[in-house]
Amino acid sequence: MYPAVKEMLVRSRPLSASAIGRAKRKFFKKFPGGFRDETYMDWERNYKWEAHLEWEAALSQKAMDDLITVGRWQELAARAVKIESGRSLLFSFEKMALRDAVRSEQGARLFVTGLNHFLYSNCPLQEKFEAWCATIAQLPRKQTRVLTWPLVTVFGFIAQPKVHIFLKPNTTREAARKIGLAFQYVSKPNWTTYKGYLDLAAEVRRLIRDMRPRDMIDIQSFLWVQGSDEYN
Repeated sequence: MYPAVKEMLVRSRPLSASAIGRAKRKFFKKFPGGFRDETYMDWERNYKWEAHLEWEAALSQKAMDDLITVGRWQELAARAVKIESGRSLLFSFEKMALRDAVRSEQGARLFVTGLNHFLYSNCPLQEKFEAWCATIAQLPRKQTRVLTWPLVTVFGFIAQPKVHIFLKPNTTREAARKIGLAFQYVSKPNWTTYKGYLDLAAEVRRLIRDMRPRDMIDIQSFLWVQGSDEYN
C-alpha cells in the first residue's frame, strides 16, 4: 500500500504468562497501587484526563457545531491547540508545526472541518481516520512536517479516550516487543497500522483486566511504562 515507506513488524517474544507477569511487575514496582496509585495519577493520568475535561467544556460536538455555523474557524483551532499545548504529549516540533498550520483562516478551516468529521460524524471509523490523515497531510506546512503519528492520534485520544489511543511509535513498538504482541508499523499514518494498534490495545486490556483499566488513558500509560526509557 505504501511502497515508499518501510514497513516494520515488531519481532515480539512468544506471548506468555511470564511476559505479561513481567510487565505487570514492572508497573506495580513503579506504582504499587496500580491505576489508582496516587503517584500514577500525578505522573501519568491526571494531566491527560484534565485535557479531556477541558475538551468536553470547550470543544464538545455542540460547541464545535455552534462556532462552525458562524465561521469561527480560528477560534476553534486555537482552542484545540491550547488544550494540547499545556501537556507533554506532542514533541515541541510537532506543536510548532501545528500552530503554523492553523494560523491562517484557510488552515484553521481545513483543520476544524476535518477534526469535526473525525470526532463527531457517524461514518465508519476507518473512513473517518483515513479522512483525518488526509486532512492533516493537506495542512499548510512552513518548515516541519505535520503528518506524524503523535499528531494524528493526540486529538482523538484527548477528546474520546474510551475510543482512541495515542501513538508514540518508538515507545509503543518497544512495549509490544517486551509484552510479546506483534505490531505491524508503517511510519506514514494509515488505517491498517492504527487498526492494529487498537487491536493491540484491546488485547492488552484483556491481559490486564484484573488491574481494572478505565479507558485508553490507562492502556496507553501501561504501554508507556513498558517501553519508555523514563521507566528503565
